[in-house]
Amino acid sequence: MKPIERRSLVDTVVSALQTQIVTGEWDIDDRIPTEAELVAQLGVSRSSVREGVRSLVQLGLLETRQGDGTYVVAKDPTQVALRRALTGADAREVMRVRQALDALAAREAARNRTDDDVAHLTAQLRARSAAAERGDSAAFTRHDVAFHIGVVAASHNTLLAGIYASFDASLHTAVMSNAAPSMLIDGTPADRHKALLQAIADRRPDAAGEAALAVVVRSEQLMDSDSPDAAED
Repeated sequence: MKPIERRSLVDTVVSALQTQIVTGEWDIDDRIPTEAELVAQLGVSRSSVREGVRSLVQLGLLETRQGDGTYVVAKDPTQVALRRALTGADAREVMRVRQALDALAAREAARNRTDDDVAHLTAQLRARSAAAERGDSAAFTRHDVAFHIGVVAASHNTLLAGIYASFDASLHTAVMSNAAPSMLIDGTPADRHKALLQAIADRRPDAAGEAALAVVVRSEQLMDSDSPDAAED
């Protein structure tokens, strides 16, 4: 019975620590209390605290930094699992999944967006174009990613937003790798970002979905330097 009781106690510690993370008591990049402090706060043994922390490290919510303590690095274990699955995944497979998610997010955004959402998306797109004009690929990437994340946020679908958050690293990488050619077509008919924004602002779900799909397809074409479409621009 002792192993069962001990495991149950560790589960209780894990639950208590995870609650601190999920509720925002401990935010991303926060250093959690020391092992001794957690023992005092939770009223459990040091070994139970150590195992509980280790469990959350394995889940990817915490990260132990040698000589510096343990930090919160994620809030949702599902997102962590998806990020791990995406790591090393074929870039085109990731694009295929993004096609579905981006189109869905765009349709939902067209239905549920607020005026503030439209203002935010407009600001990101203007900043993206300004970065393209001055040849600033880092800023271009930052605002392009912010625009796409903003579209998902405008859907006001929390489940979709949680899933899409797993793609943040791959999205940034994809945009950054295509930043130079993307900047060259910014504002041309080949760039459907403005069409996507307009469809969302006009509350036209089908048009928004089509524009979002075109944006991802274009990104996929730019990944292939031998693509005829990529060569045209």
